[in-house]
Amino acid sequence: MKVIALVDCDSFFVSCEQKVNPELKGKPVCVLSNKDGCVISRSKEAKKMGVRMGQPYFLAKDEFPDAIYVSCHHDLYGEISEDVMAVLREFSPNVQVYSVDEAFVELTGLKRLYKKNYLELAQFIREQIKEKIDIPVSIGVSSTKTLAKLASDKAKKTDTGVYMIANKKIMPELQNTKIEEIWGIGKNLTVLFKKAGILSAADLVAKEDVWLDKKVGIRALEMKHELLGEVVSPVVNEEKLPKSIQKTSAFGIFTSDLDFIKNQLNYHIHSACRKLRKIDCKAQTIGVMLRTKDFRVVYEKKMLSAPTSFEMEISDIAFELLQKIYSPSVVYRSTGIILDNLCSNSEEQLFLFSDDVLDSKKEKLSKCFDKLEAKFGKDIVQIGFVKEK
Repeated sequence: MKVIALVDCDSFFVSCEQKVNPELKGKPVCVLSNKDGCVISRSKEAKKMGVRMGQPYFLAKDEFPDAIYVSCHHDLYGEISEDVMAVLREFSPNVQVYSVDEAFVELTGLKRLYKKNYLELAQFIREQIKEKIDIPVSIGVSSTKTLAKLASDKAKKTDTGVYMIANKKIMPELQNTKIEEIWGIGKNLTVLFKKAGILSAADLVAKEDVWLDKKVGIRALEMKHELLGEVVSPVVNEEKLPKSIQKTSAFGIFTSDLDFIKNQLNYHIHSACRKLRKIDCKAQTIGVMLRTKDFRVVYEKKMLSAPTSFEMEISDIAFELLQKIYSPSVVYRSTGIILDNLCSNSEEQLFLFSDDVLDSKKEKLSKCFDKLEAKFGKDIVQIGFVKEK
């Protein structure tokens, strides 16, 4: 039998903000969407206060003035997510990242290695993530992904943050699970099932395969067998390269100042290159974007003869592209960098006339940047630019 855990970060965006600003811990904190549109993450204190998910900010701040509202920082959340996943990979070679704050982990056979039962192992993993990353997580453990998801939802309601559905407890759990609580069942399916008298997960698994296939399709059959503890969807740890890396954000002010725009672009280049190195990739196409005050977008890109992840090289090219699309008579609201045509370093094509010595120096310098930031914090190293005379 397989043993699968679903690790789910609690109020992830809020937890990330509390990690970098410990003064927010224990307070009613809400993270807002882009441009502070609505609430997208709440601390347990904010939930208790009554702040609703998706509530518009202009309504929330009037109704709940004592809550603390924080603008989102998606780059930060992505980096902390990668740190959490790295801890999971220390425990198991089979980790499937499901979303920025969730991952399935196969624990089969690991209790012998760690000399703990699976419930104790899940608790240990939770403690390690909290200790190393300072992010709270809930962990559900069972024999399939669907049951592990159900267990993780129940884990959030426990003091330990861990819940296990053993094979002997599957049917009692299904009898106490409403049909709408099953992973993958939305409003339309809920209505269809309830019309057919299927009110609980136990009712679903009792339904004939022929009826489920005819009324819903293969997905319903897979759901039924996963709920019965039969693995239909195994944990797959294949990591796909992103198609591109884009880093952009709006300025705090509208501006035509070229030096200001260059500094903002440099910040994005640094962040994008750090991401490239983290996934062990290089980019062969560099693109620069400018968005005007009236939301018009201008864009220029360049294809390189050889891919690179070296920050200074990318900066030089990006500034050349910026000069092509920049106009001093136009007011801008944002800029960004787009790195495209990514390739893994392990699959990089070698070039006959490449300078191996120079490439080695670039790689060493880049690693030096990463080590400094790992030791002293993000953005401790900043690449500047020389003003034209």
